[in-house]
Amino acid sequence: MSEIASFAQVKRPVVSTWRRRHLDFPAAVSENSGRPLFDGAQVAEWLITSGLGNADPAELRSELALFGIIALRERFTPWQLIEALGSLLCLRRLDRGRPLTDGTTEPLNVAEADAALWSTVLRRAERIDTEDDFVLREVRSLDATAAPLARLADDLVEAAYDEHGAYEWLLAARSRLGLDSLAADAVTPELRRLLTQLTDLRVRLEHGESLTLADPHARAGDLLAALLDDVEDHERVTVLAADPDERLARITRRRLLLAGVGELDLDVQTGPDLEERLSDPDLVVTQLPYRPGEDRSVLAALTEVERVADLLRPGRTALVLGPAAALVDALKDTEASQLRSALLRGNVVESVIALPGGALPFRPGYRPALWTLTRDPVPKAEGKVLLADISSEQLTADVRMRLAEDVLLFRAEGFEALDGHEPRYGRVVPVAVLDRAFGGPLTPPAPPASAIWSDKVKERPALIAEAEARLERATADTRAYEDERGPYRGGVLRRVDPLPRRTTLGSLITGRRVTKLPGHRIDDRHLTADGHHPVLGPEEITGERPVGARRIDRLILATEYDRVSLTEPGDVVYTLTPRLGLYVDHDGFSAVAFPARVLRVNSDSARPLTPRVLAALLGAARGTGRSPSAVRPARRVEEYQLPDLDPDEVLRFDTLLAETERRERLLRARADALAEARDLTVAGLADGTLTLADPPPVRRANRT
Repeated sequence: MSEIASFAQVKRPVVSTWRRRHLDFPAAVSENSGRPLFDGAQVAEWLITSGLGNADPAELRSELALFGIIALRERFTPWQLIEALGSLLCLRRLDRGRPLTDGTTEPLNVAEADAALWSTVLRRAERIDTEDDFVLREVRSLDATAAPLARLADDLVEAAYDEHGAYEWLLAARSRLGLDSLAADAVTPELRRLLTQLTDLRVRLEHGESLTLADPHARAGDLLAALLDDVEDHERVTVLAADPDERLARITRRRLLLAGVGELDLDVQTGPDLEERLSDPDLVVTQLPYRPGEDRSVLAALTEVERVADLLRPGRTALVLGPAAALVDALKDTEASQLRSALLRGNVVESVIALPGGALPFRPGYRPALWTLTRDPVPKAEGKVLLADISSEQLTADVRMRLAEDVLLFRAEGFEALDGHEPRYGRVVPVAVLDRAFGGPLTPPAPPASAIWSDKVKERPALIAEAEARLERATADTRAYEDERGPYRGGVLRRVDPLPRRTTLGSLITGRRVTKLPGHRIDDRHLTADGHHPVLGPEEITGERPVGARRIDRLILATEYDRVSLTEPGDVVYTLTPRLGLYVDHDGFSAVAFPARVLRVNSDSARPLTPRVLAALLGAARGTGRSPSAVRPARRVEEYQLPDLDPDEVLRFDTLLAETERRERLLRARADALAEARDLTVAGLADGTLTLADPPPVRRANRT
């Protein structure tokens, strides 16, 4: 049932609810160690018919086939599954989409049926792939026990509508099949989209060009497949690839064929070099082979970049993804520095981009960088390189679009300040400047010009002046308040009377002195920044998020949450998750989001408390924390102990707390204004847009 939950993309208890409430839910067909097992086809059909669950019907059918494939891991190795299924899908494509089980009879004996099916598959492979370019050796390496794979391959195609979609689904599940090594070099989807945008492949094909793509380090063909997925016209595309691992080379060859590249328009070599007769690519997209830190050679990486650059004819482009240690960082090795300088002086390096860490999910500690190369760039870009640094950014769709626009505009036109095409994420730097800093880092020498000349930066002096004025007003308010009220004096004395008796919050609730009210489950989709009512949840109460940052519209509150009651002025909102937090809502009319709850003081009781006093005493109660390994707090909130103060003492305590709050607000206003002035000044001096005037003379007080 846990697999059904994963299958339907729901929580595990939902499946139990379905079994209990729906009489037509498929019955268990067997048990395994007391756990019921279900027929996957019946479950998929029930989910599709009932419309329950969160999975798309096409996903359900593909997942059903993948579950069957994963179940065969006890019989076949993960490599055998990937290679055999890929070959069978390729065999279908080469045989014009004819199902693998087509034309076979089904004898009563299962073993005879498997033998007959596999014999038919083998004959088809020998007839269609006589040169063993795609499938023959993989089919020959297996026997009739692999017949279920042929049936599963047909099921995958049925779910994915074609062999290409089925193969991509299969490769997307390579980690689930146990082939982490095959997924270790995969990049994040946003980085893959960035590479696709920077090739500008779709636009080139729309202009009627015939193009040759190349990847000398193809591995499983992920980058080439991403490029081909972005275009529909594959008839004018030739693809060249190479990889030293023969198994990966054959996977890439099958992947390109299934992606729509004709047999005569693709060549995948086993080894380090592309096919010499055809190695004249228009676009090269490659990821340099990963090396562990102790074996990583900066010189070797730069040598690979040089090999890629040598493939380019005038006007052709290459994208090289590699280690930042070689492509961006300062170099200590003289030979490596000479090689990088030679590449820069060769007028082939178009842009150098420092990428954020985590771009390779399986290698989180690996720092990648990207070079784009263009042989003989446009005149305005000659002798210049675009340096961009997004290593501290998250590679979101917005960052990707802006960065791609920077590079593509520089490739097409070069950058001129008067043209209004200043890059958003970097600087255009003359190669001569980089050459003089021999071996220096290839990072932007200053913030992007678009950032320096933005309206926000231009307004900094005025914003600083406003902050200084607020600081002066806050200082004057503080002095006026202290002149009126005098210095802070709490009037605290050592108690000589017996200690006040102890009580618990639970006793206060039972005695009707305090009322406990629930919080409410509010959907994040209904939260905005400009609604009518503030939403108070654990983040607001513990100070992780400012109060008022999340709000909800009164109309949504009335229609979607008719049972939600708003807070009243003076309610104490508290949370125990992730730790104890207390907040006195003086204004009221807020919605409290679970797991936060509300404590409301009854002012008409015989020994009334005030909200401030209740919150202060609960915050100081002992045993309110939890150990780092604990799942729950040590005590329920009703068990918190606090002193039962006399009414007069409660009033004096409340007056003192109100006084400290007022003085804290005055101090906070000064601190906030001073911090804003400081931060704006530091930012301006750091990016070079501000300077400091001579300090005014120090005023000394006259002494008599």
